[in-house]
Amino acid sequence: MSILLQSKIMELSTIIDAFDHVVKKQKLSHSKSLQVIDQVSHEIEQALASVQPDQDPAVPIEQKSVLMGLKSKLGDPLNQLHGVQKDLNVNISKFQKALDKTFNNDISKAYRCVDFDTRVINSIITSHLYQEGLFEIGDSLMKESEGSQALSLRLHFFEMHQILEAIKSKDLKHALSWASANHDKLKEFGSHIMLKLHRLQFMEIVKNGSVKEALSYSRTHLAPLAAHHMEEIQKLMGCLLWVGKPDRSPYADLTCPSHWDKLSEELNQMFCNMVGQSTRSPLSVALAAGVEGLPTMLKLANVMAAKKQEWQDMKHLPVPIDLSKEFQFHSVFVCPVSKDRTSEENPPMLLPCGHVLCKKSIYTLSRSNTRSFKCPYCPLDASVSQCRPLHF
Repeated sequence: MSILLQSKIMELSTIIDAFDHVVKKQKLSHSKSLQVIDQVSHEIEQALASVQPDQDPAVPIEQKSVLMGLKSKLGDPLNQLHGVQKDLNVNISKFQKALDKTFNNDISKAYRCVDFDTRVINSIITSHLYQEGLFEIGDSLMKESEGSQALSLRLHFFEMHQILEAIKSKDLKHALSWASANHDKLKEFGSHIMLKLHRLQFMEIVKNGSVKEALSYSRTHLAPLAAHHMEEIQKLMGCLLWVGKPDRSPYADLTCPSHWDKLSEELNQMFCNMVGQSTRSPLSVALAAGVEGLPTMLKLANVMAAKKQEWQDMKHLPVPIDLSKEFQFHSVFVCPVSKDRTSEENPPMLLPCGHVLCKKSIYTLSRSNTRSFKCPYCPLDASVSQCRPLHF
């Protein structure tokens, strides 16, 4: 288990303990409050009963003495609640401090002044809005920024969302038309989406109970696909024996609603592939990765502030930012000697013996290319001229 993960677990454990204490004290305070309220109510009811006019007129009632007795019995109700309320406030304060320590609200400490091209940023945001189907907001931003870089993406994603909306209503006409028009491109991507579309349409006809229509559809649209998908077509033909009740047939899995969801996901992926976009927009990926790495960045900023180092002037982070696998898009090499993560300026280098070090480590071992050096992992000698950049 990594040190960072252990630290996170300890921090969360502290917060959970503090929260449990708050809950415990709150329950105690609530119970005590109800007890005091019941006691006050009971004493007041008794006092009222003793001064009722239906009492024996022969026994004089001294209301003043009744009120004095009531006051004596009640004492100061708020004083009875003071202790438990104080304990509750103390624990709430500790819980708040634990939250502030773990979840730093001032994320501006991790911010660095970077000169961004405003047009590029606006284009990225606009593209994200279009990809999410927020066309009205995207159009407003594009108009205000006087940009048109994302206009082609707008047309593309507008068509995509129209098709996806139609699929929600099990209308495949637009999807089939698009797949037919882009048959060659889909084939390049190795997609069988045309077969999946016709399969879903065929199964809808089978469910509706029309044998004649199902046969006609299979001859027109499924027969041309039989050369490459014979096994799948034969399975669909077997469904003709269960027209009107495919959900009770051996082919019931073909009627599963999940096929529609998977189709929508694949359509989304194919649309994005055709314009060189990822299924998740770059903006959403960058924000998600930033949120995951933010706690480490905040700690680093605090440490550097204490050491009076210039956070804004750093070119490389002195510590690695551990992100989930979903944010690891390429291999990362860490030099076994210097423990530095390689970069364009400090690439991994292949030694003649087959071991790999970063460029800086090689220059350090060779004393800036003045002499040969021994590989740290085997006794073979090497020189800088014999080392080659390694591309993963």
